[in-house]
Amino acid sequence: MGGDSADAPLVIVGPTASGKSSLALEFARRARDGACASSSTELVSVDSMAVYRGMDVGTAKPTAAERSEVRHHLIDFVDPAERFTVVDYAEAFASAMADIAERRAIPLLVGGTGLYLRAVVDGLTPPPEFPDIAAELDSEARAHPEGIAALHRRLAQLDPLAASRMEPTNARRVVRALSVCLGAGRAFSSYGPGLRTYPDVPFRMLGIDVDLQTLDQRIADRCRRQLENGFLDEVRQLTARPLSRTAAQALGYKELRAHLDGSCTLEEATDVIVRRTRRFARRQRRWFARDPRITWIAHGHPAAMADRVQQLCCSKPATSGST
Repeated sequence: MGGDSADAPLVIVGPTASGKSSLALEFARRARDGACASSSTELVSVDSMAVYRGMDVGTAKPTAAERSEVRHHLIDFVDPAERFTVVDYAEAFASAMADIAERRAIPLLVGGTGLYLRAVVDGLTPPPEFPDIAAELDSEARAHPEGIAALHRRLAQLDPLAASRMEPTNARRVVRALSVCLGAGRAFSSYGPGLRTYPDVPFRMLGIDVDLQTLDQRIADRCRRQLENGFLDEVRQLTARPLSRTAAQALGYKELRAHLDGSCTLEEATDVIVRRTRRFARRQRRWFARDPRITWIAHGHPAAMADRVQQLCCSKPATSGST
């Protein structure tokens, strides 16, 4: 793992509902109170949905009180109707880091959007986007039962390496790669090794290791609390507003909109939300498990996890591996 200095930026990752935000907040409080060498720690959200204004309950954003206690960045600065990409996030991240540096504070990155994290931690520059071409390809794929398979065969002709790296049925990835081949006039795979390499970086990267049974229960409990805290009303307020394609895919929003449209009961919508969130959490686990730079800490009470983070980051450099 990179980042041997005690003041190296810290990254806390893990699947949704694993307790990342609670741990980060507890650690930031301790840093403020002098538990670590750094007297000021500011939290930087690495969450593709927390950027949207008005999407608060469903994205489990920190409360107003928590944000007033510890400074947070990259939350609530994009309109839900606005198209927002990983490139946009990287630009906003650079601005936030400069802002934090002016106060001589230490950033603590926290979140579960793996692609956003890799983009900023590794300084990756993703291939350009061609939304018009992608939309045309997407429509083509939806128009025929074998549409996506045909697009994958087309990609295999233009970029065999890229095609070999993805499932022929993965519409999102196939459309993305083929749109770049057609729009840029060069192979999608020519943009570098990208996500398959893990170089040394000046960050201390920690992950919360939580067993699936515990995680599944935490997801169900969080969904229940969100509904009790006004999730349905939040979705109701958003129904009159246009949502970008990305914002519309936020966990829970599509299902509750279906309930409000009369397509299903609230109980049915809730069941789908929980199942979809559990599948998403498993994908996050697999994504982060591939990164050898992450040191894993056992899930537990925020205070206990913060104790472990202090041991790793406030005394001596951490080393990669499980703890």
